[in-house]
Amino acid sequence: MLLIAGAEFTQMPPLVETLKAAVGTIFRDRDGNQRTLLLMPHLTDEEFRRLEASVPCPIPEEARVLLQYARGFQMPNLQKDPHRLLTEFDLSGLDAEFGLEEVFPHARSIAGDGCGNFWVLDLTSDSKSWGPVFYACHDAPVIVYQTDSLAHFIEEALKGGNRPWKSEIADVHDGFTNRIWLENPGVLSFEECADSKDEDLRAFARSLDASYEFVDLRAPKLGDGFSWGRYGSKRVVKRFGEKRIFASQINKSRWQKLKDALK
Repeated sequence: MLLIAGAEFTQMPPLVETLKAAVGTIFRDRDGNQRTLLLMPHLTDEEFRRLEASVPCPIPEEARVLLQYARGFQMPNLQKDPHRLLTEFDLSGLDAEFGLEEVFPHARSIAGDGCGNFWVLDLTSDSKSWGPVFYACHDAPVIVYQTDSLAHFIEEALKGGNRPWKSEIADVHDGFTNRIWLENPGVLSFEECADSKDEDLRAFARSLDASYEFVDLRAPKLGDGFSWGRYGSKRVVKRFGEKRIFASQINKSRWQKLKDALK
């Protein structure tokens, strides 16, 4: 019988096991400097009550057990650029503020890069797990899918702290973000969605008009996403209820309209 924060368990929960095994892990930077991983304190009863009141779903048992053990962990900053490595992972997201309610109405920010970009949990009333995890970036202004598994997110965070200093988190932060901004992949036109055999796509499109383009992230893979800020400060971004289908209103600049007219 295992005892975690006063609760008894017959076996070690996987998320707790991952963190417990990582305690004391030594991270080395490219200059050979060493640091160790530190756990953050577990949530108190009062903090659990606050968290429960702020999310749209019951806290999944696996997440509850994890947060009874530790609310997260701290990794040392090993890179010369102080903004290029995550240093704190608060897996509760309890005290972290996050905007973009039109994209993620009940987001919990669990990590940041120090530059105003965050990894967030997208929780809905139907959530059965503490996820999925998306990367929300403001420069470039894109959303990128990271993973549906908090355990995998933790594993990738730990993986990136040692040689060769590569991980799926770094891929999203440094690669997929730029790809989405430059290529705008996976975008569906109004006509495609309005005539789709998919009931959700069709209903969402027909509730809007031809000035919108759409991205379907209901079954995403690593690196999928969309440009929430592609059309400037007067952007209009909508979500189809709790389903991960997003629409952006196309707001072409005067220069773009002129170029289109000359084609």
